[in-house]
Amino acid sequence: IYLSASPYLNSNGKVIGTVGVFSDITELKRTEEEKLQLKEKLARAQRMESLGVLAGGVAHDLNNILGPLVAYPELIRMKLPPDTPIKKQILQIEKSAQRAADIVQDLLTLARRGRYEMMPVALNEIIETYLKSPDFLDIKSKFPNVEIKVVLEKNLPNTLGSTPHLSKMIMNLIVNALDAMPHGGKLKIKTKCEKIDKLISGFDNINDGKYLILTVSDTGVGINEKDLKRIFEPFYTKKEMGRSGSGLGLAIVYGVVKDHNGYIDVQSQPNKGSKFIVYIPAVDVSCDSKNSIVTDIRGNEKILVVDDVPEQRELAACILSSLGYDVDTVASGEEAVEYIKKNLADVVILDMIMENGFDGLDTYREIIKLKPGQKAIITSGFSETNRVKEAERLGVGVYLKKPYTMQKLGMAIREVLSS
Repeated sequence: IYLSASPYLNSNGKVIGTVGVFSDITELKRTEEEKLQLKEKLARAQRMESLGVLAGGVAHDLNNILGPLVAYPELIRMKLPPDTPIKKQILQIEKSAQRAADIVQDLLTLARRGRYEMMPVALNEIIETYLKSPDFLDIKSKFPNVEIKVVLEKNLPNTLGSTPHLSKMIMNLIVNALDAMPHGGKLKIKTKCEKIDKLISGFDNINDGKYLILTVSDTGVGINEKDLKRIFEPFYTKKEMGRSGSGLGLAIVYGVVKDHNGYIDVQSQPNKGSKFIVYIPAVDVSCDSKNSIVTDIRGNEKILVVDDVPEQRELAACILSSLGYDVDTVASGEEAVEYIKKNLADVVILDMIMENGFDGLDTYREIIKLKPGQKAIITSGFSETNRVKEAERLGVGVYLKKPYTMQKLGMAIREVLSS
């Protein structure tokens, strides 16, 4: 209510009373609050976009640098005797390089510029798989005083999602909860399915519908109201420095939830604990059951590697030669076109981004003019772009992210050759 008052005068100018006006400004206040919320969301979106530009700018170069560090340790281990004393150090190099590559991928995920392969998936299965993983068992061992309870509703519908990204979301929610209980407590992971039209705390808006609901709750330190508004911002954390990973955990959760057309709600009280509730749309589509098949990644086919970075060409050639393939390398798309004019290649491995402006898509367009149906793989240290999608539409069989391992490269080649 807004009150305005002014003196009421008689004909002689004497104050004989007061005139008051009471106005209902509920709608005005609501409008002002909505404008403020929109302003905050716009500012958050602009910060995320700035980070996206940063991530996109450095990801390609960083992944090219990390390529040899990720792949060579595997090749070195193959050539060393099983009882070598330096095996532990080689494994540590490999592990650290992969961790660095994961952080670069986290940046791309956060910027919502990574590759999502959406298909019907079972949320409960993703949770159960993560809880049985060596990563979780290692994390769990660091919190021996935390009691973990898992309550997964049976016969849960599926959702359209990306298993790797949903698994990362679950991991970050669980790690965040465990970090909040350094001296022990209770962690509860729960799923259910319900029709929802409103979030309890109103942290986010939600469309009416049927949702899978994942709740991760803890009895830890909690979050105060001031920090609650900023917990999904990149690098915003109240955790002890050096303990909280890359500082992107909850920001990645938020990005993954949004990319799955979902919503997230947060309830927390200082010194009592927090509850993160994720809502992901349910779908009445069954998952295709796929048998796990071990594929032999070796071969003797002719492979042409196209990359403008010498270290990347050498790395790919080294990996493929060790698997038995006959390998040639060239340093540009133009050289690749000239090669194909005179030679045959069972598979062409194309780097997407090359410095002279003649990229993987341009190269593949020219190659299929000479050899229609040429089997090819696109690699990139960045993320899947519209040009990558166009190359796939033209016939490229696999998009392979850098840095890749021997196993991933070998699997990609066998997949393309068998298609």
